[in-house]
Amino acid sequence: MEKFIETLKNIWKIEDLRQRILITILFTAIYRFGSFVVLPGIEPSMLDKLQSQTAGGLMSLLDMFSGGAFSHASIFALGIMPYISASIVMQLLAVAVPYFQKMQREGESGRKKINWYTRILTVAILLFQAPSYLINLKMQASQALASGISWTVFMIPATIILAAGSMFILWLGERITDKGVGNGISLIIMIGIIARLPQAFIQEVSSRFTAITGGGLVMFIVEIVILYAVVCASILLVQGTRKVPVQYAKRIVGNKQYGGARQYIPLKLFAANVMPIIFAQALMFIPLAIVQYSTDNASPVLQSLMNTKSLLYNFVYVVLVIAFTYFYTAITINPTQMAEDMKRNNGFIPGVKPGKDTADYIDTVMSRITFPGSLFIAFIAIMPALAGLLNVQDAFSQFFGGTSLLILVGVVIDTLQQIESHLMMRHYDGLLNSGHTRGGGEVAAY
Repeated sequence: MEKFIETLKNIWKIEDLRQRILITILFTAIYRFGSFVVLPGIEPSMLDKLQSQTAGGLMSLLDMFSGGAFSHASIFALGIMPYISASIVMQLLAVAVPYFQKMQREGESGRKKINWYTRILTVAILLFQAPSYLINLKMQASQALASGISWTVFMIPATIILAAGSMFILWLGERITDKGVGNGISLIIMIGIIARLPQAFIQEVSSRFTAITGGGLVMFIVEIVILYAVVCASILLVQGTRKVPVQYAKRIVGNKQYGGARQYIPLKLFAANVMPIIFAQALMFIPLAIVQYSTDNASPVLQSLMNTKSLLYNFVYVVLVIAFTYFYTAITINPTQMAEDMKRNNGFIPGVKPGKDTADYIDTVMSRITFPGSLFIAFIAIMPALAGLLNVQDAFSQFFGGTSLLILVGVVIDTLQQIESHLMMRHYDGLLNSGHTRGGGEVAAY
């Protein structure tokens, strides 16, 4: 405890880090405040039916990602998910379309162009999702609109407000990334998830001590033990690495000797971080867009895809998580570039020829560690459905795994690593144990 307090004091001493943390807190507070600002013309007390609609199933996940803004008809009701959807499309285009492939290879200028196209696509998605949300709002809570205002007149300004609110959240996320601590977009999603935790925990405790659910204290303790085990396993997954040895040849320049030492390339089990989970979950929201947030006329297949406990939903979810893990790992780690960099610096992997053989070796290692990693991620992803078998409340079961848990673990560790790097640069002890933030968890050699 004394070390923790001392670390907090060290954080406060570093002016740049202190400002970054305060900016992060300020922007997240603005985001949370905006999630409680209701659309003009809507009576909050008349939204009971909308809130009951988002109490379970895929709608509850959508509400969770928005931090409860969806069920409260907030100006931030659409959250950051339209931008995530646009990012998925752009990354797929960068793989399949030569024009975007060329743009991706242009470095910083290409990245700016892709970001611009992503924003344009986000606005286009918002112009579709905002009216869909308002149509659902009319169906669920038509009496919530203030008297004297027609829905036709209300739809136009409300669509603009919802689109602007979502773009403002994107702006907040980018400012957190630039001026604050951590990845701003992921941090905003995490804040929305955490906001639901206290209420979900209280509901679960209350339900376990009622005659309806049964189990009482014993079952609640079992739940906490399982939750703790899953969290620990997720941390090991995020931090796990496979170290590839690299030997650097000796070079003598003038009177100085360079190289000759053995170093390691840490290849992460979870190289794609939380993005495959976010992308997979974003695609699972497509059935909602198809039926415009209403299951009244939906086919049995669509209804099954909107039920987070159904076999079809979880099967498709697992396939998407595994596919996106491979996809995002492939675009994040370039074995050919790594092999060229090693060769340029007179480095080589013992027993492997430089150049193409080295690239193939790294690619093989990444494939081997990505496969079990993707399977474990997929297992964590469907844990909420498995928790439902223990009669865990829907809201609390989302924290047993799935998108919620992996985002929480991944974002918290990433943020702590950034804080750690600031402390280490100034020769202070960090928040985490030595080595753990640099991929301390290792796996057996292949």
